[in-house]
Amino acid sequence: MKTVSILGCTGSIGCSTVDLLLQDTDSFQTIALVGGKNVKKLAEQAIALNAQYAVIADEHFLPELKELLSGHSTKVSGGRQAVLEAASIPADWTMAAITGAIGLEPTMAAVKNGKYVALANKEALVSAGDVMLKAVQEAGATLLPVDSEHNAIFQSMADKQIQSIEKIILTASGGPFRNTSLEDMKKVTLKQALKHPTWTMGAKITIDSASMFNKGLEIIEAARLFDMPEHKIDVLIHPQSIIHSMVQYEDGSMIAQLGAPDMRIPIAHTLAWPYRMRSNVERLNLTQVAKLEFEAPDEVRFPALRLSREALREGKCAPTILSAANEVAVDSFLKEQIGFLDIPESVEAVMQKLGAPVANSIQEVIHWDQEARKHAQAWIKNRNSM
Repeated sequence: MKTVSILGCTGSIGCSTVDLLLQDTDSFQTIALVGGKNVKKLAEQAIALNAQYAVIADEHFLPELKELLSGHSTKVSGGRQAVLEAASIPADWTMAAITGAIGLEPTMAAVKNGKYVALANKEALVSAGDVMLKAVQEAGATLLPVDSEHNAIFQSMADKQIQSIEKIILTASGGPFRNTSLEDMKKVTLKQALKHPTWTMGAKITIDSASMFNKGLEIIEAARLFDMPEHKIDVLIHPQSIIHSMVQYEDGSMIAQLGAPDMRIPIAHTLAWPYRMRSNVERLNLTQVAKLEFEAPDEVRFPALRLSREALREGKCAPTILSAANEVAVDSFLKEQIGFLDIPESVEAVMQKLGAPVANSIQEVIHWDQEARKHAQAWIKNRNSM
């Protein structure tokens, strides 16, 4: 029986993971569940999976969690330190799905166990790439990519002939504004941006998909995961989201992974890896799909792609600054404090201000993450005062 923990269990990725575990309770034992604020969902999951530990990140909800789990064997705790302690409990497989830079330290704590870490929090690897990869190597841990695109690349590289790869191609749905003019994008509303045409995701990642910052972060993540230079990573718009990504080899072969747009597919792949497990997800019927469309991305309307490539080429803490500034901008847009096109504009301003400082430890990464947030908040405050 494989022991598992889920960091970010009440989010969309966490809930999909729980669903897969409930399909095969004889094969998995749940060690720790870590949620953010959705205390009722956390309690339901802990009871259903008979989890050993249930941790709520926002400790204001701890009394309610204790009450909901009263009479059950699950041990309950709350707060930042409790999250780190839960992430440090040895488990064969850990889902790292706490969104944003706040998930960095828990993910690092899980890595130090030296086991399998399914990485759904792309910001952690983007922000602390070199530091995290060094920790992975020192602990003898294995990172398994959960993002549908990186998981597709991982599967398409099954023969491990990395030296024969000409390029990897990340596909992107194009989001809700794929065909929207730059002039109309200036008037985009929050409601429009939150309406993704293909995927059902959390608010932050949905906005990132609309701005294509999600794809920009994935370019950086792909470079880290697969040790690939920036010029060997392409992006291709594919509205149907059926081909999740591709690898092109020097002999002319192109290998792609296809599947229904359901995150349970890549999660199941990492959960059972190096084997396969049965899941109840919808099977892909290509006769119903009928056609697959592709087009090049527009970096003028979607400058997030350009900015992400610049950060990757700069290296050091440039990706940290890009990711942190974007988090602040997305949060401000979700609160309707700035416009949609202010997101990339604010990120570029912060990048130009802070450059690419060096970080050799997780503490230094966090320092530059916080600096970027301060400058992003100052930019937004200044914009709103104009």
